[in-house]
Amino acid sequence: MYLLDTNHCSLAMNHQPDIMARLAELYQSQICTCVIVQAELIYMAENSRQRDNNLNRVIEFLQNILIYEIDSKTAEIYGSFQADLMNNFGPKEKNKRRKTRLIDIGVSQHDLWIASIAGQHNLILVSADSDFQRIQTVRDLTVESWYRPTN
Repeated sequence: MYLLDTNHCSLAMNHQPDIMARLAELYQSQICTCVIVQAELIYMAENSRQRDNNLNRVIEFLQNILIYEIDSKTAEIYGSFQADLMNNFGPKEKNKRRKTRLIDIGVSQHDLWIASIAGQHNLILVSADSDFQRIQTVRDLTVESWYRPTN
């Protein structure tokens, strides 16, 4: 099953040809996302010029796909993931590490939650976001991008 990240959901809602071609090859039951992506899409729509239209597009897009939620198992995975990232990319001195945030080492909290959900449910994460490359260095996480930008 494929978990679509925010960028791929947005591209799908805009009918980007690469994304639409790949989605056409799959059954709807093979596509999912998560509550973090849902929140990001709603935030983007809320702050857009065509707020009402874009909110309706988000709702319509999400109504037909499974949306994974966060639970206590996700939180365990997230905490362990964060510790691994800090151990690998954070300062070596413990007193400096306490003040280090994920974003300081090149990973957003949202992306780590998304990766945790993908890992928990053995999903293939579909994203064009480079944060996931760093996350992959500390955990086995399958990430692919269906988007091929043209020059």
